[in-house]
Amino acid sequence: MDMLVGYASAHQHPVNVAVHLIGIPVIMLGIFIPMTWLTIGIDGFAFNLALFTVFAMFFFYLTLDWIFAVVFLIFAIVVAELAAFLGSFPQSTSLMIAAAAFFGGYIAQFIGHAIEKSMPVLLKHPIQANLAAPFFTIVEVFNLLGLREALFTEVQQRIVELRNQQSAATSMMGPDLQ
Repeated sequence: MDMLVGYASAHQHPVNVAVHLIGIPVIMLGIFIPMTWLTIGIDGFAFNLALFTVFAMFFFYLTLDWIFAVVFLIFAIVVAELAAFLGSFPQSTSLMIAAAAFFGGYIAQFIGHAIEKSMPVLLKHPIQANLAAPFFTIVEVFNLLGLREALFTEVQQRIVELRNQQSAATSMMGPDLQ
């Protein structure tokens, strides 16, 4: 819950959320394309690094919430399969697509944060941000669909508490230290 609250607190503006709903899967696609070039065969099944990453993230997300984890798994397999298709193009073409997706997705994220006037979580905690972002995308889709409202109410309450604590800490520092 703490990871979700921390991530969600920097993603409250609807434009920033919308940008992330598009940008995060695009970044995943950009990362997965070259990962599909590393493939091993197991009993006639081709298993690439992108799929391995999807399953590793799925198992991590299971520790957070099994429903979100299963939805992530389905979504991420689709992204990984699209990456494999694009990765089958001539390498120079697929590399350009991967780079455009990766950098374009991150540029979009920074624009979203500029609109929200918040620092991207990526700059504070790069590993946590990259682990949390795909999970957050699935969570936000549930929110937009009006599913699991009690969870979102609790997250918003914790964000208010977090901001109150941060505000109190800032006011205790005095004007010379701020």
